[in-house]
Amino acid sequence: MNAFDLHGKTVLVTGASSGLGKQTAITASEYGARVMITGRNAARLEETFKLLHGDGHQLFLADLTIKADIDRLVAGLPILDGLVHSTGISELSPARFITAEVISRTFSISFEASVLLTAGILKKKKLAKGPSSIVFISSISTRHPFVGGAMYISAKAALEAYARVLALELAPRGTRVNCILPAFVRTPMLDETAENFSYEAVEKIEARQLMGLGDPVDVANTIIYYLADASKWVSATNLILGGG
Repeated sequence: MNAFDLHGKTVLVTGASSGLGKQTAITASEYGARVMITGRNAARLEETFKLLHGDGHQLFLADLTIKADIDRLVAGLPILDGLVHSTGISELSPARFITAEVISRTFSISFEASVLLTAGILKKKKLAKGPSSIVFISSISTRHPFVGGAMYISAKAALEAYARVLALELAPRGTRVNCILPAFVRTPMLDETAENFSYEAVEKIEARQLMGLGDPVDVANTIIYYLADASKWVSATNLILGGG
């Protein structure tokens, strides 16, 4: 028996229109999962959908900062064996320039969206009892912060704290809850960080990662472990993917 096989499992991946969410959805389908994908960009989400292997997959266009979209998404979902939260933004700003709008926007997308979607799924009993798994994508920056990342890092740290409590609440029903903390990975978000903040800063960060930048598939493969029965005795963990 292959403990990493996802055949027979249904998995929802948020933020699947690009970056880590896109690769996670593709990789999960390669391991046999029936994949539900959601995101805000219709064209890019359709592109991800076309790259999925196998059949039975579904696409849900939704903005998870809008309650009506969350409700519609949850109503349309089948029973899930796995949930991967890959929604988030990286908006960098020195502390003196942080505004109420920046705080609200960052936490709405990078924290509240995942929390409220999880609440909706649990309320509507769309998560299978017994072996099931929830995975949150946080960031190594909660352990190794950088200048300008106050809001991004704060939202990720809040997500980790929430996940630890959720793990306690859901353990009796057999649901595992874990976080992965990737270092910098080659994604569109990294490109945006370089363009909006500093190419030099990104180069310095890459130099600090002894094995260089990661690729999205490196993160996706780790998420497969958490979704699969291979991790059936693992919960409330924070796994750093730092390349040394």
